[in-house]
Amino acid sequence: MIRAADALQRMRSFPVRDFYAFPPGRIAILAPHPDDESLGCGGLIAEACSQGCPPHIFVLTDGTGSHPNSRHYPAHRLRALREAETLAATTHLGLPPGHVTFLGYPDTAAPSGGRPLQAAAELISRRLAHAGCRTLLAPWRHDPHGDHRAAAALAIEAARQGQCRLLAYPVWGLTLPPDTWLPEDALAGFRLDIAHQRSRKHAAIHAHASQYAGLIQDDPGGFQMAPSFIDLFLQDSEIFIEIPEISAPPLT
Repeated sequence: MIRAADALQRMRSFPVRDFYAFPPGRIAILAPHPDDESLGCGGLIAEACSQGCPPHIFVLTDGTGSHPNSRHYPAHRLRALREAETLAATTHLGLPPGHVTFLGYPDTAAPSGGRPLQAAAELISRRLAHAGCRTLLAPWRHDPHGDHRAAAALAIEAARQGQCRLLAYPVWGLTLPPDTWLPEDALAGFRLDIAHQRSRKHAAIHAHASQYAGLIQDDPGGFQMAPSFIDLFLQDSEIFIEIPEISAPPLT
């Protein structure tokens, strides 16, 4: 067991590496919601695109749970808005068209076990193989959000089926109360240097205006990213964690 404060300190002490820390082959990213791709991996996406290796992004849910009581943005309209924001964000990162797949599960209803999870994993693993992706990135299993935990479980199965390396990135895990106990005391991984991609990542995060800018004003209880939360992701590096369940050679 490890306290969240100690786990986060260990992550922030991971060695800093450049893009060539990733193994050869294309990268795929599983984002639980529209915006997680920019928060957790925006710098990586920008750097991969600059290296001529644009990744493929799978967005698991439709994001419509962020403002469930908005009459101006009912679910179908909010879904279209959040997809448009994601495409705008990834364009800021240099991602070419056709590299984002919206899986379309309703917010809070991502498959988390049984046959639904197996079917989703089979779909993703086939697309990984078709795109030649050898590394899959997904949320950290201890992110305190049901859709993030579902995405982590889905990624483990998809990586097993597709024989991919699996790495995790923290999003909500960065906000865990310090004294939270986690069943993980052997954290290993690295931080990717993204200092030269920060401006692109900043633009990508801020393309998700429905989530931070008060764009949707008729649901006072709707979700809004606080500036302090956004600041967690506008650092000079991004954290990537090795997943021991997936057998793969160590990073060099």
